[in-house]
Amino acid sequence: MRILLDTSAYSALMTGNGAVADVVREADEIDLNAIVLGELLGGFARGSHRLKNERQLAEFVESPRVSVIDVDDDTAVRYSAIYDTLRSAGTPIPTNDIWIAASAMQYGLRLVTLDAHFTRVPQILTDLRK
Repeated sequence: MRILLDTSAYSALMTGNGAVADVVREADEIDLNAIVLGELLGGFARGSHRLKNERQLAEFVESPRVSVIDVDDDTAVRYSAIYDTLRSAGTPIPTNDIWIAASAMQYGLRLVTLDAHFTRVPQILTDLRK
Protein backbone atom coordinates (compact mmCIF):
# COMPACT_ATOMS: atom_id res chain seq x y z
CA MET A 1 0.00 0.00 0.00
CA ARG A 2 1.29 3.45 -0.99
CA ILE A 3 0.08 6.52 0.89
CA LEU A 4 0.49 10.27 0.62
CA LEU A 5 0.73 12.09 3.93
CA ASP A 6 -0.68 15.57 4.03
CA THR A 7 0.65 18.19 6.42
CA SER A 8 -1.85 17.45 9.18
CA ALA A 9 -1.09 13.72 9.07
CA TYR A 10 2.69 14.23 9.22
CA SER A 11 2.28 16.61 12.16
CA ALA A 12 -0.03 14.16 13.93
CA LEU A 13 2.43 11.33 13.34
CA MET A 14 5.25 13.35 14.88
CA THR A 15 3.16 14.16 17.95
CA GLY A 16 2.27 10.53 18.58
CA ASN A 17 -1.15 10.11 16.95
CA GLY A 18 -1.73 6.35 17.10
CA ALA A 19 -4.25 6.23 14.25
CA VAL A 20 -1.82 7.86 11.83
CA ALA A 21 1.09 5.77 13.16
CA ASP A 22 -0.93 2.61 12.44
CA VAL A 23 -1.52 3.45 8.78
CA VAL A 24 2.11 4.57 8.33
CA ARG A 25 3.36 1.34 9.89
CA GLU A 26 1.22 -0.70 7.46
CA ALA A 27 2.26 1.26 4.36
CA ASP A 28 4.81 -0.14 1.94
CA GLU A 29 5.67 3.36 0.72
CA ILE A 30 5.01 6.77 2.24
CA ASP A 31 4.97 9.76 -0.07
CA LEU A 32 5.15 13.50 0.48
CA ASN A 33 5.15 16.27 -2.12
CA ALA A 34 6.73 19.71 -2.32
CA ILE A 35 3.50 21.37 -1.17
CA VAL A 36 3.48 19.37 2.08
CA LEU A 37 7.20 20.02 2.57
CA GLY A 38 6.66 23.76 2.05
CA GLU A 39 3.78 23.87 4.53
CA LEU A 40 5.84 21.98 7.10
CA LEU A 41 8.94 24.11 6.67
CA GLY A 42 6.85 27.27 6.82
CA GLY A 43 5.31 26.09 10.08
CA PHE A 44 8.72 25.15 11.48
CA ALA A 45 10.06 28.63 10.65
CA ARG A 46 7.42 30.17 12.90
CA GLY A 47 7.84 27.68 15.73
CA SER A 48 10.15 27.53 18.70
CA HIS A 49 11.66 24.13 17.72
CA ARG A 50 12.64 24.91 14.13
CA LEU A 51 15.98 23.07 13.99
CA LYS A 52 14.68 20.00 15.82
CA ASN A 53 11.65 19.79 13.52
CA GLU A 54 13.76 20.29 10.39
CA ARG A 55 16.16 17.52 11.47
CA GLN A 56 13.24 15.21 12.26
CA LEU A 57 11.73 15.86 8.81
CA ALA A 58 15.08 15.28 7.08
CA GLU A 59 15.46 11.95 8.90
CA PHE A 60 11.90 10.97 7.96
CA VAL A 61 12.48 11.79 4.27
CA GLU A 62 15.73 9.79 4.27
CA SER A 63 13.86 6.60 5.23
CA PRO A 64 13.93 4.01 2.44
CA ARG A 65 10.11 3.81 2.60
CA VAL A 66 9.66 7.57 2.07
CA SER A 67 9.68 9.37 -1.29
CA VAL A 68 9.08 12.94 -2.33
CA ILE A 69 6.92 12.83 -5.45
CA ASP A 70 7.08 15.40 -8.23
CA VAL A 71 4.55 18.15 -8.79
CA ASP A 72 4.58 18.77 -12.54
CA ASP A 73 2.43 19.59 -15.54
CA ASP A 74 0.52 16.31 -15.13
CA THR A 75 -0.28 17.36 -11.56
CA ALA A 76 -1.54 20.69 -12.92
CA VAL A 77 -3.99 18.91 -15.23
CA ARG A 78 -5.39 17.00 -12.26
CA TYR A 79 -5.44 20.18 -10.16
CA SER A 80 -7.62 21.76 -12.85
CA ALA A 81 -10.07 18.84 -12.82
CA ILE A 82 -10.36 18.85 -9.02
CA TYR A 83 -10.66 22.65 -8.89
CA ASP A 84 -13.45 22.61 -11.46
CA THR A 85 -15.31 19.77 -9.71
CA LEU A 86 -15.17 21.49 -6.33
CA ARG A 87 -16.16 24.92 -7.68
CA SER A 88 -19.06 23.43 -9.65
CA ALA A 89 -20.28 21.68 -6.51
CA GLY A 90 -19.87 24.84 -4.43
CA THR A 91 -17.45 23.03 -2.09
CA PRO A 92 -14.03 24.65 -2.53
CA ILE A 93 -11.08 23.68 -0.34
CA PRO A 94 -7.78 25.54 0.27
CA THR A 95 -5.60 25.88 -2.83
CA ASN A 96 -2.61 24.00 -1.39
CA ASP A 97 -4.91 21.11 -0.53
CA ILE A 98 -6.10 20.92 -4.13
CA TRP A 99 -2.43 20.49 -5.16
CA ILE A 100 -2.01 17.76 -2.53
CA ALA A 101 -5.17 16.02 -3.76
CA ALA A 102 -3.96 16.33 -7.36
CA SER A 103 -0.76 14.53 -6.41
CA ALA A 104 -2.77 11.74 -4.78
CA MET A 105 -4.87 11.46 -7.92
CA GLN A 106 -1.85 11.49 -10.26
CA TYR A 107 0.06 8.77 -8.45
CA GLY A 108 -2.94 6.68 -7.38
CA LEU A 109 -2.19 7.20 -3.69
CA ARG A 110 -4.46 7.01 -0.68
CA LEU A 111 -4.31 10.41 1.05
CA VAL A 112 -3.85 10.20 4.81
CA THR A 113 -5.15 13.34 6.50
CA LEU A 114 -6.88 14.81 9.52
CA ASP A 115 -8.67 17.38 7.33
CA ALA A 116 -12.24 16.31 6.55
CA HIS A 117 -12.56 18.69 3.58
CA PHE A 118 -10.46 16.27 1.49
CA THR A 119 -13.46 13.91 1.52
CA ARG A 120 -15.16 16.41 -0.83
CA VAL A 121 -12.68 15.46 -3.57
CA PRO A 122 -14.33 12.58 -5.45
CA GLN A 123 -11.24 11.86 -7.55
CA ILE A 124 -9.16 10.53 -4.62
CA LEU A 125 -9.25 7.92 -1.88
CA THR A 126 -9.03 9.58 1.52
CA ASP A 127 -8.01 7.93 4.76
CA LEU A 128 -9.35 10.35 7.35
CA ARG A 129 -7.69 9.89 10.72
CA LYS A 130 -8.37 11.62 14.04
